[in-house]
Amino acid sequence: MSKFSFTLEKETKFGRVGNFVTPHGRVETPIFMPVGTLATVKALDTKDIEQTQAQIILANTYHLYLRPGMERLQQQGGVHEFMRWTKPMLTDSGGFQVFSLGQQQRRNKNSVPAHGGPSFKEAKIFEHGVEFTSHLDGSTHLFTPEKAIELQRQIGADIIMAFDECTPDTASPEYTKEALDRTHRWAAQCRQYWEQQQRLSVYGKYQALFGIVQGAQHLELRRESAKVIAGLDFDGVAVGGETIGYNMEMTVSLMGQLQDVLPTEKPRYAMGLGNDPQNLIDAVMAGFDMFDCVAPTRLARNGAIYSGKLEMVDGQPEFVSEFPKARINIGNSVFAKDSQTLLPGCDCSTCRFGYTRAYLHHLYKCQELTYYRLASIHNVRLMVRLTEQLRQLLIEQ
Repeated sequence: MSKFSFTLEKETKFGRVGNFVTPHGRVETPIFMPVGTLATVKALDTKDIEQTQAQIILANTYHLYLRPGMERLQQQGGVHEFMRWTKPMLTDSGGFQVFSLGQQQRRNKNSVPAHGGPSFKEAKIFEHGVEFTSHLDGSTHLFTPEKAIELQRQIGADIIMAFDECTPDTASPEYTKEALDRTHRWAAQCRQYWEQQQRLSVYGKYQALFGIVQGAQHLELRRESAKVIAGLDFDGVAVGGETIGYNMEMTVSLMGQLQDVLPTEKPRYAMGLGNDPQNLIDAVMAGFDMFDCVAPTRLARNGAIYSGKLEMVDGQPEFVSEFPKARINIGNSVFAKDSQTLLPGCDCSTCRFGYTRAYLHHLYKCQELTYYRLASIHNVRLMVRLTEQLRQLLIEQ
C-alpha cells in the first residue's frame, strides 16, 4: 500500500521547498492546485489540465455529493477514473459550501445558540454536524464528521480534509471560540473514523488526512487551533476560514503568528488562496506550501487575463506587470487589433500556438465557447508556472 510522505528539502527567508508522495504520484512544493469543482476544471478537459503541467487538482465534496452522487461516482471507479485524471487529487470536506450556499435560515431551538454568531445561509449547526439545504433543489441534507470522511473515501482523493466550521471574519470572539471547540471535536472524530477505515479509500488506496486551523481573525484562537490540530497528528495542516486568501494582509499576519506552532515536517495548505499571482508570492514567503483557488478560470471567463512575470525587486520576489492588477481586460477595444499573444514568451498552449489578443478579444465579444477554454488554459498555466519559478528561486537561494 502506497502511503503519504512529505519531505522538506529546504527552508529559506523566502519560503520552503519540499515534495510529497501520494498513491497517484509525487508533487513538488510550493504548488498551485487548480480547482475541479465537479470533476472538471471549468472549460478544460483533462488533457488541457495536463498541458498546464498541474501536478495536483481539487474536487469538491459538497458538489459531487449532490451531482452526480456517490452511487454513480462509485460505479465509475471514483473521481480519478471518472474524469481520467491519473495524477494526485485533493478534496475539501464540504465545510465551506454548506455554510455559503442556499437560502437564508437560522438555527432552531435544538441547535447551537446563535448569540454573537453569524447568519449563515441555510445552515443549522448542531453539535453532531450541519444540516443544510441543497442550492439545486431545496432538499435537506446533513453532514457529520464521519459522513464527510466517508464521502471523500467514495470520491477517492489522495488528500482529504477534516470537517470544520468555516468561521467568517465578522464572528465575535465568543462565537469563534464556540465554533473552534466544535471544529476541534469534529477533527478528532474525523481522525478516529479515518483510522477505523484503515486510512483507505473505498478503492483500497491510502488517503492522507489534513486538519484545518480556524479561529477567524482572532490571533490567540488561531494559535490555540494550530496547537490542537498539530497535536492530532494529521498528515498535513491547512489554514482555513474567510480570512485566508481574501485578506492577504491578515493572511500573512496570521501565518507569521502560527509559524512556531505549526509542525515544520508537514505540508502547510492555505485554503482558497490564489486570486492574483502576487498572492502566491506573498503566501510562499509567509511559509505556505500549497494553494488553490477558482479565480484563474473564473477571471478568465469574465475577460480578465493574467499578464506579467516574476522578478526580483529591491531584493524581494514580485509579480511585475504593465497592467493594473496584473490583468488584461480582453474585452477592451484597445485589444481588437492587437497582434501580440496574451503574454509574449508564455509557454501555455494558447500562447505557443500564436493565438493573438485580437483573436481572444473577438471570441470574448462574440461569447464563443472557444474563448473560455483558451483563456482558462493561459491563466491556469501562469499560476502553475509561477509556483515552479518560485520553487527554483528558493532552491537557488
